[in-house]
Amino acid sequence: MALIVNAKSYVADGWDTNSVRFQGPANTTSVVDRLLQKITPAKPTALFSGLVRFQLKLTRTHTLTGAKTATGNSTVDINIARPVGIADADTDALVADLGAYVASAAFKTALKTSQPNG
Repeated sequence: MALIVNAKSYVADGWDTNSVRFQGPANTTSVVDRLLQKITPAKPTALFSGLVRFQLKLTRTHTLTGAKTATGNSTVDINIARPVGIADADTDALVADLGAYVASAAFKTALKTSQPNG
């Protein structure tokens, strides 16, 4: 099983009950290029059907400039909690809005400057 992300192929290399780990094309013994997909099933109560949780985690090694070390890892960790019974269209809209914001100049500026927008 492989995922294609921005023309990079991530190949599944490990499975657990509710998760799959992928290695990216740059992954070596000294360079990290990994992606994790994990789901946590809903835990319903007598009054609420619960939330299904989905995690996507991307970890990658970078060469650093002007830092105390030559390399360092960055991690993107996205956690989405959706109520049981949500419509597919609502999920699509949620992901589309998130994707549009992450791709926006405002988000990139906030990330690079370590300042929240507002």
